[in-house]
Amino acid sequence: MLDHVGFQCSDLAASAAFYDAALAPLGVSRLMDFKVAIGYGSTDHPDFWIGELNEGDGFRESHIAFVASSRAEVDAFFKAAVASGAEVLHEPRVHEEYHENYYGAFVRDPDGNNVEAVSHRPE
Repeated sequence: MLDHVGFQCSDLAASAAFYDAALAPLGVSRLMDFKVAIGYGSTDHPDFWIGELNEGDGFRESHIAFVASSRAEVDAFFKAAVASGAEVLHEPRVHEEYHENYYGAFVRDPDGNNVEAVSHRPE
């Protein structure tokens, strides 16, 4: 339903390193790099962007959930994100409060955003 989502980052290089590693297990890679903004996607269209912090005061936590095609991909995302220094919010598990097959893992990126990988498939 969304065309794209973007975050402003206080340290674009640190955030790019985090997302390069954490999104690779989900089949998502860096598709465009304009030095002040970087676009990620799994096809030819970047639908997730990070950019330099250039407007607004203070910080507001954002949440983004990336699609994973399996629970193994969620686990791989989590492992890569933690290896990149992410703070653990919720380790991979079934979140029955959402629905019986909601398998997700939540971490905090270098700017404090809540980043998730989720699979809705039963396994």
